[in-house]
Amino acid sequence: MDFVERHAGWTAGQAAAAEEIRDRAAGGGLKVVRLVFADQHGLLRGKTVTASEVPAVLREGTGIASSLLAKDTSGRTVFPLFTRETPLGLPELRGAADMVMVPDPLTFRMLPWSPGTGWLLCDLRFASGAPVPLCTRGLLRSVLAQADGLTYRTGLEVEFHLFRLDDPRLGAADLGQPGAAPEVGMLNHGYQYLSELRYDELDPMLDVLRGTLEELGLPLRTLEVEFGPSQVELTLRPADGLGTADAMVLLRSAVKQVAARHGHHATFMCRPQLPGVFSSGWHLHQSMVRGDAGVFAPEPGAGGSSGTGPGLSPYGSAFLGGLLRHARATSALSTPTLNGFKRFRSLSLAPDRAVWGRDNRGAMVRVLGDGPSSTRLENRIGEPAANPYLYLASQLAAGLDGVARGLDPGPAADEPYATRAEPLPRSLGEALDALTADRELTERLGKDFVAYYTSVKRAEIARFDQEVTDWEQREYFRVF
Repeated sequence: MDFVERHAGWTAGQAAAAEEIRDRAAGGGLKVVRLVFADQHGLLRGKTVTASEVPAVLREGTGIASSLLAKDTSGRTVFPLFTRETPLGLPELRGAADMVMVPDPLTFRMLPWSPGTGWLLCDLRFASGAPVPLCTRGLLRSVLAQADGLTYRTGLEVEFHLFRLDDPRLGAADLGQPGAAPEVGMLNHGYQYLSELRYDELDPMLDVLRGTLEELGLPLRTLEVEFGPSQVELTLRPADGLGTADAMVLLRSAVKQVAARHGHHATFMCRPQLPGVFSSGWHLHQSMVRGDAGVFAPEPGAGGSSGTGPGLSPYGSAFLGGLLRHARATSALSTPTLNGFKRFRSLSLAPDRAVWGRDNRGAMVRVLGDGPSSTRLENRIGEPAANPYLYLASQLAAGLDGVARGLDPGPAADEPYATRAEPLPRSLGEALDALTADRELTERLGKDFVAYYTSVKRAEIARFDQEVTDWEQREYFRVF
């Protein structure tokens, strides 16, 4: 029996999709397939195999170094892998031994910008067949399984910057870990929110991106001009379960690759260090569905539950209460970079405290909709660099805890930047402290995973703390 057959437990749909991939490879329309997985940062890692290897990969998966799970965003390995110590409590990682990438056939795409190239998203297993507990896609699955038969439905609004690439900075002096950032130029002046003229200035590149994303089958809804220079927003139609997270990792990768092939630089970094540039956010719309009906809206003729006003069922109210109660902890997963916390500013259309409001863009959570199919919660806490699987897992875990404990979100904040409420963390370190101290959330996400994740992120913080910044140079070099 093959490795995949023994351990992956494919559904009938996955098995049928795998057969279609085999036929495509045999038919000559497929030259290579990129096998990828989303690492702890939500970055795609993997290998490219030739078409002739596709049948074997679909039977056996393919090996990949487990050292990838031990790295920070610069690619530095932050856990010992070659000592007697058991890395992360997992003997399977000792010596950077191989893991197995097992493709999910339902994620197969042909990449429009690379003729003859297929793409498959993979899950991670050890050589024994056991799931790798540090696989973030697997972690989201484990939290989805806690939903008591309900479906977690999510839709995303993601902002990013699209620049002209002036200099990729690939000279010998630019190398490093990380290397020098590219030099870029603006595509518009900004400061004209949703301006058709500003959109038209971006249209030559946005039209290329639109065509690519639609060819990939991503559920694209809108392309919009944001307020900042060279800043745009994409929205996707809602999806269930893993759908939004899978779409987000593919969307980010596609946008960056296609932009680069057309002489542009797309970045999902929250706040680039460029004059006049605005922070980018990732707003996550979420609801819970039983069958075809949402459960956040009250029964017909009923008002909202106590303290929430009309428009939310007791289930929806408690889910909202969970998002607020765990906001500080979940920010470590929805805003996982040091840079992202510079977005949490008063009067900025980004949140700075854990409050909710009815259709109020200053609140962290915005309650929207007026019926079973449209009532939803929009959490505005995320940054576009977040690992999608961890962002969604943390949101669902927080909401489910709110339901389990019947948490009351309190009254709506009519003045979200003046209401007395718990402030969001001002730094990644503060957010990690909140995550570590949040017993209920760590239980649902897994204590071992939280310990692993916080260790990776604290290694990044420690590296940052050793650097001398531009601010320090300006502040002290001349005056002292």
